[in-house]
Amino acid sequence: MDQPLLIGLAGLAGLGWGFAADRLAARWPAHEDGSIRAIDWRTPIVVVAGGLGFAATVARYGDVPLDLAIVGVYVVALVALFATDLDQRLLPDVVTLPLMAAAALLLALGASPLVAGFEASVFAVVAAVAIPGAMLILAIPFGAGAIGQGDLKLLAGFGLLAGAERLIYGLVAGTLAAGVVIVVLILARRITLRSYVPYGPFLIAGALWALLGIAER
Repeated sequence: MDQPLLIGLAGLAGLGWGFAADRLAARWPAHEDGSIRAIDWRTPIVVVAGGLGFAATVARYGDVPLDLAIVGVYVVALVALFATDLDQRLLPDVVTLPLMAAAALLLALGASPLVAGFEASVFAVVAAVAIPGAMLILAIPFGAGAIGQGDLKLLAGFGLLAGAERLIYGLVAGTLAAGVVIVVLILARRITLRSYVPYGPFLIAGALWALLGIAER
């Protein structure tokens, strides 16, 4: 099958998964008041993220089936996490912890599609521990909840899977995206300086960009 056709089909599948992830996030984890969110502005954002993520995964890794499978599973999980954090400001441990464990196992077995060699593996482990740890320390003066535990687990797992360089790229990209969106929302008077804006969706967007958009492999 031609590569463009595969990419197109993957994009369509991603649109479907994005919609399913949004509907899942509206129900799970269960809302405290038992409500189920209707389709709203979050739905098309997650749908587009799923479509672009799936298409880019096939375009980027489709020539190596094992790499495609590994990265594909991770992208599926990231889209689901993107949906749950947009809906509930939550990155569930039931998703983030297995991702972290799987990335650590791939690294230990030398099967990571993005981290090759002993030196790169050491840097990946150091970054996966040091960067979330530094962010946790920096957030202490701002009080409890300044950064979520789920965000830190997401970063640690991504660092183990993608390596130190991509972790840094993803973190910087996510932070810049968050800054731009927050400024726009403040100027549009949709939020104030005291409003809480979840950081997780921006971290996930940065991770997807670092995983799928950087040319080197």
